Order: sequence, then structure tokens, then C-alpha cells
Amino acid sequence: MKQYDAIIIGAGQAGGPLARKLAAAGKKTAIIEKRWVGGTCVNDGCTPTKTMVASAKMAYLAANSGPLGVKIKNFSVDMPKIKKRKDDIVHQAREGNQKGIEKTQNLDLLFGEAVFTGEKTISVKLNSGREKELKADLIFINTGAKPFVPEIEGINDIGYLDSTSIMELDHIPEHLLVIGGNYIGLEFGQMFRRFGSKVTVIERSGRIVSREDEDISEALTKILKDEKIAIHTNASATRFKKKTGGNIVATISKDGKEEKIKCSHVLIAVGRTPQSKSLNLDSTGVKVDDKGFIIINDKLETNVKGIYALGDVKPGPAFTHISYNDYTIVYRNLIEKQKLTIKDRPVPYCMFTDPQLGRIGLSENEAKKLGIKYKVAKLPMAHVARAIETGDTRGFMKAVVDPDTKKILGAAVLGQEGGEIMTVLQMAMMGNITYEQIRYCVFAHPLYAESLNNLFLALED
Repeated sequence: MKQYDAIIIGAGQAGGPLARKLAAAGKKTAIIEKRWVGGTCVNDGCTPTKTMVASAKMAYLAANSGPLGVKIKNFSVDMPKIKKRKDDIVHQAREGNQKGIEKTQNLDLLFGEAVFTGEKTISVKLNSGREKELKADLIFINTGAKPFVPEIEGINDIGYLDSTSIMELDHIPEHLLVIGGNYIGLEFGQMFRRFGSKVTVIERSGRIVSREDEDISEALTKILKDEKIAIHTNASATRFKKKTGGNIVATISKDGKEEKIKCSHVLIAVGRTPQSKSLNLDSTGVKVDDKGFIIINDKLETNVKGIYALGDVKPGPAFTHISYNDYTIVYRNLIEKQKLTIKDRPVPYCMFTDPQLGRIGLSENEAKKLGIKYKVAKLPMAHVARAIETGDTRGFMKAVVDPDTKKILGAAVLGQEGGEIMTVLQMAMMGNITYEQIRYCVFAHPLYAESLNNLFLALED
């Protein structure tokens, strides 16, 4: 049994940086990773998907360059080359992360699967076949989440794709059926439509991105339908059957009626589930909720003192930047003796459809539910000079504000550089800058951000 000061399970966006910082602070540290350093973000999420989104954007621009006076004829999509570019970028990021850990003194990197054998003891079945026993007073669980696969008749017979395996395709699906009309499903659906696939999206709710305001959902639906993506809402897949020759027939229940859709590939994109089950948490006394997420307090500590959960394995928003922020909170509290919590921290996010959807703070629906006083400022991208000049006026900017304090409560930007524009408003919110100050702020012309002047002009009495 080898004694450490700290053990970290999972080398994701919280685990890797935390391990290096704890080791640099003088704590003898071990980090255990069963697969690859970098976690979901580097290997299966942000890095590879946004790399492929960039390729899809180039295909879209080539196909739609005519209105700007540039005619591109007979362009083609080279899927093996797109995949190789994605793989090269992932490997570079992964290796950079791993080298950073390996060169850190006072830090051991173990590749294998960790299982708790007691409250603060862990057995690691190394990928080499050997086993090691470790213990520490501080343990950090950063095991993340994996794609959730629903129980649907025939699903295990069709070779379905998930958000990881779809990026290993070296060919373009003839007809991709996407189960799930939220962020992951829509990013991949639009991507493969632009590569040349026929795409159909099935969403159980009454509208896609149902967590967002109705106007966001409506505008995004139009954008995707304009790209000839078929969208079925109030619909769910009830059965799959693989036919001779490889095609798949999906039975869809929609508004109480059944219909069949013939496709070549099925992407399951209905959410993710925490990777906590294999840890044998019963031996530690660490509590999980009914979905398997590890329960934590506002300082990310579980019900067992000294054991923490970071990133997607705990409840709450599952974003890379939240996982990284978890690490900074835990580190600063433990080593710098601060008293930081996750309560009321900003939760910005961006969906990388094209155009992007950047979001921060309260939506209009959330403001209504809270029963607070609010006003809404809204500006179509068709009224944004930069959008007109670049030839893409899809979407709009929207902000929810307090009419008394004139502070910004939340914002949604569906448009080119939507995430970047949202971030400007996030920083305003963090600095208590009022919408009146932004209304009269001098921005460089002709940026997208400059149109924040006009966004808040609509609120003038």
C-alpha cells in the first residue's frame, strides 16, 4: 500500500491541472487515468468536434460563396483528410497534456482503472496487467461522463453511433438519423449535412433546444431547415431494425402515430451519464443521486471529508470550463486557504452550431418563472452592420435586464461570433456595468460588439 498526500482519479480538465499544482505545492500526488490524458474535452469533445465543425464551415462557405461574388465549382469533401486533421490535433493536445504531467516532480501518472477498497484506499488495475494499492487523505474524483444509451428495441443490433464513435467515420453517411435535438445532436447533424449527408433529427420535446427560450428554438429551427435538415419534434424512436444490405429502419412515434424512416446510420445524442458506478463508492460511504452523480457541497466536497468530486461526474452543468473552474476552486481553498464556493458562479456556454449560440445568465423564460421585473432588448443580426457586410445575417442578439438597476441579468446571442459577443456581456455582468453604459460605450467600428450600442438603444424610454 503506497501512501500519497493526494490521489486524483481521472486526468480530465480538472484532474490534470490539479495534479500538477498539488505536486508543485509539495504534496506527493498520484493521478490515475484509465484511457488517455486530457479527458473528454481533448479526446472526444471540444477539441475534435470543433476541429470538424471548422471543416464543415468551409464546405458551407464554398457552397454559399456565390452571393459574395465568388463562384466555387465542383468542390469536394475529403472525409479521410478531415478525420486525419482532427486526429493530429487531438494527439498533439493529448501528448502535450501528458508530457506536462510526466515532467512534474512529485507526481506519479498511473494508467489503469481505479476502484475504492475502503474510505481512503484505492486499488488500481494497471493497463499493464499488474495491480497497485494506494491511499491518501485527499482524494479527487474526476471520472467524467459517457454517452447515455436509452433502451430501445433493436438498438444493440444496428451498430449505432454516439458522440465519440461518429468522429471515427472515414466516410460520409448517406442518411444520418440523429436521436436528440439538443447541443450534441444539432452540432453533429449540421456538420454531416454540410459534408453531404441527408440528416433527420428526432426530438422528444415539442421543440429543439427546449431549455432555451422559444424564439431561440424557433430561429435555430429555421436555420437548420434552411440547410435541408429534417426535424421531427414530439417524436421518439421506438424500434430499430437492420435490413439486408446494411440499411436501418427506424420506427418513430410522433403525435401518437407511427412512421418508419429508412437511414444508413443512427446517432444517439440524448445526454450523458456519470462514470461513477465502477468506482465501488459503497466502500467509501460517498453518496450519489438517483442518476449516479456524486453529491457534493458548495466547495465540491462529498459527504466524506477529504473526498471531492470535480467535473461531469457531479451534478450541474457539464462543461469543460466548469470542470476547470472546479479545479481552481478546490486548489485555492486547500492550498491558498481561500473560502471559495461554486454558488452563484457564472455559467456561460456556447453551442457550436453555425451560427453559434452564446448564453449567459437568466433566459427570458427563467426570469418569468422567478417573477422578477425585467425588460428584454432584442436586435436581429440583419440590423448588425458587420453581419450585413460579411453576408450572414442569421439570428439575433437578446438581453434580459433589470429596469430599475439597469444591470444585465442574462443574454443569448445566436449569430456569427455569438460566443464572443456573449462573453463581452458576461464581463459586463461580472463588473456590474449597466446596459446604459454599454449603450453609450465607444466600440471599434465595424465590429459585431459595436452593435451592443443598438441592442440597448431599444430600451430607451
